[in-house]
Amino acid sequence: MMNTTIGLVGAGQMATALAQGLLKAGLVGQDQLLASDPSEAARDRFSRSLNVRVTPDNLDVVDWAKVVILAVKPQQMGEVLDQLRGRIGPDRLVISIAAGVRCAAILEALGPQTRLARVMPNTPCLVGQGVSAYCLAGAASAADGALVAQILGAVGLAIQVEEKLMDAVTGLSGSGPAFAYVMIEALSDGGVRMGLPRQVATMLAAQTLRGAATMVLGGGEHPAALKDRVASPGGTTIAGLQALEAGGLRAALIAAVEAATRRAAELAAGS
Repeated sequence: MMNTTIGLVGAGQMATALAQGLLKAGLVGQDQLLASDPSEAARDRFSRSLNVRVTPDNLDVVDWAKVVILAVKPQQMGEVLDQLRGRIGPDRLVISIAAGVRCAAILEALGPQTRLARVMPNTPCLVGQGVSAYCLAGAASAADGALVAQILGAVGLAIQVEEKLMDAVTGLSGSGPAFAYVMIEALSDGGVRMGLPRQVATMLAAQTLRGAATMVLGGGEHPAALKDRVASPGGTTIAGLQALEAGGLRAALIAAVEAATRRAAELAAGS
C-alpha cells in the first residue's frame, strides 16, 4: 500500500476510474482519497460508487493531499489553476490528465518549482485496460515518475515519454480506441455479410482483436511475425490480407494517426 494521500480535482469518469483502480489494486485505502467537484451530482456518484469523501472546494483537496490529480476538462483548467496559485508547495506532486494542456502553462500558473507530471490516458482506463503516457516537468524527480507510473498502472499500462511526443500519443493511443471500434464494427459487418448473426459476429470480432493484442503485448514478437504465423501459403488469411492491402487499410490507419496528431497539436497551441 502506498504511504501517501491522493486528491482528485474533478470527480468525473476518469477520476472515478483512477480511484477505483487504486482501491481495487490495494494501493490505497478509502481514507487516503479525497475528490472535489463543483457538481453535486458528480460528487454524489463518486461518493456512492467508491465510498470516498468528497468536497465542493478544490482547495480542500490541495491542502490535504500529497498527490494532487487535476482531472478536469481542458477548458476548465485555466479557472482551476487560478484557484491553485500559491497553494502548491514543494511537498506536493501534481499530476495533470487534462488533454492538450502543456506543462509550461501549468508551471506558469503554479510556479517552476512545482513537481509536475502530465498524463495522456485513454478511455479503456475506465475498464482497467488503458494505456497512459506521461512526462515529468518542473521539479519532478525520478521517484515522482515511479509514483506516477504506479498510480497509472492501476488502470492499465504506463509509459514515460518526452513531452514533445504527447501529441503523437494523443493521435495514437488517445484517439486509437475509436479506430479500433471502427475495425471491430467493420469485421462484424463482414461476418454478417457472410451469414453470421450480428451478436455473434461482434463478439468474434472484439475477442479476436483483444486476443491478438494480448499476444503482441505478452509474447515479445513483432506484429509482422505474428501475422506471418497465421498466413499459410495459399490460404484464407493471405487472401484476406491481400484484400486489406488493396483497400488501403494500412495507409488509412497511418493517415488517421497523423491527422489526429496534427489536430492535437493545433488544439494544444490554441489552448
